[in-house]
Amino acid sequence: MADPRGFLKVRERELPPNRPVEVRLRDWKDTHEHRVDGQPFLKEQAGRCMDCGVPFCHQGCPLGNLIPDWNDLVWRGQWADAIDRLHATNNFPEFTGRVCPAPCESSCVLGINQPAVTIKNVEVSIIDEAFARGLVTPHVPERLTGSTVAVVGSGPAGLAAAQQLTRAGHTVVVYERDPAIGGLLRYGIPDFKLEKHHIDRRLAQMEAEGTRFRPGVTIGEDMSWDALRRRFDAVVVATGATVPRDLPLPGRDLAGIHYAMDFLTPANHAVASGDPADLPEGAPSAEGKHVVIIGGGDTGSDCLGTALRQGAASVTTLAIGKRPPLERPAHQPWPTDPILFEVSTSHEEGGERTWLASTVEFVPDADGAVRALKVAETQYLPDGRRVPAPGTEREIPADLVLVAMGFTGPETGALEEQTGIEITDRGLVARGDDYAASLPGVFVAGDAGRGQSLIVWAIAEGRAAAAAVDSYLQGSTELPAPVRPRTFALRS
Repeated sequence: MADPRGFLKVRERELPPNRPVEVRLRDWKDTHEHRVDGQPFLKEQAGRCMDCGVPFCHQGCPLGNLIPDWNDLVWRGQWADAIDRLHATNNFPEFTGRVCPAPCESSCVLGINQPAVTIKNVEVSIIDEAFARGLVTPHVPERLTGSTVAVVGSGPAGLAAAQQLTRAGHTVVVYERDPAIGGLLRYGIPDFKLEKHHIDRRLAQMEAEGTRFRPGVTIGEDMSWDALRRRFDAVVVATGATVPRDLPLPGRDLAGIHYAMDFLTPANHAVASGDPADLPEGAPSAEGKHVVIIGGGDTGSDCLGTALRQGAASVTTLAIGKRPPLERPAHQPWPTDPILFEVSTSHEEGGERTWLASTVEFVPDADGAVRALKVAETQYLPDGRRVPAPGTEREIPADLVLVAMGFTGPETGALEEQTGIEITDRGLVARGDDYAASLPGVFVAGDAGRGQSLIVWAIAEGRAAAAAVDSYLQGSTELPAPVRPRTFALRS
């Protein structure tokens, strides 16, 4: 353990300050300060990790991160050993340390009667310091197996699977339909949460290890799925869950109503080009508009921060449910991950949040574009359903409406049509307990088989699927398999 009396001497959480709102709204850079320099409290915070006997933070993290180990090493200033322990379970702590909601902190034993250890900040500080000190180097395999693997999709699941398989000695090619590698890490998450140089430096390491990247290739169009299977000894489907959940209400077809990703993706492209105002032709912009975001989750928060930086006249976020409590409710006891009221960095920057808001109708203007939303107060029925309460309707002005209600599953049309692969009743790619799909040599990792989930689950499933692929190709494996897949019933 770290300081034996650390949690007794330092009882409060302390995190690095965010950049001032009035400053960060003028650019797209990270809202946080993550580096160790100027954080004398980091050692104290790592030292709060107690000798709890059974570290429930291991259970809270799908990756099984060795959190007490690297907290102790940070407290001792042993950065090389700390990054080794962190990388032992997590390929990409620079991603999880920035965009993961940190269920490990909800499971922290100290959190029973004190604020939990600042696990997420310690994690990102380790990887940032490791890169700064040159401690992150390529792990080139000692031998090549002669087997080839195609990974389709370059989000966290695909990249984790690719890195593990490359290090096991297989020749791995990652296919991505977007013009650059990274999936939603690059095009779905704004730079103020995840600057893209973090992706680029990790990709440079992977390329040095031997992983090959093929961006701008759509499997199912540029190359058929069957052709891909014939070309490679194994295929990993890691395409994510990219089909957005719709809100089919009167007026849904009006101009000015867009899915969240149709707003975020072109904004991220523009930022990557060096001119955030240079949006692709036809892309929605929030500049000067009254924006309404339907959905109170992380994607809605990303839309809020993006809209404010584009110069929106106003931004209102609608959540259909009740405002969550500030403290852990009795029916969500420790060490479960509770649903609590959270204020993201985007919420700090502006906008209005409205709870118990059920959208009833999109109201048009004279030109066929949206001008307002008709909403009503949400009423909870005895059977748990949530419906608009009669007589509570009101209008909210809106020039731009962003539907940020999550995703229903992967795009499986071409995959199913070209291969006859089995699909579950939830529209996911079916798989067994070994991540294997219904076709020989095809495996499924991440949201494509699990449904919309967290980045830590994606990385964990990518690592576990890599172990399954290695075993399939070699008859056995030494790669770790941290989690079993989540499976669902087949489509009837």
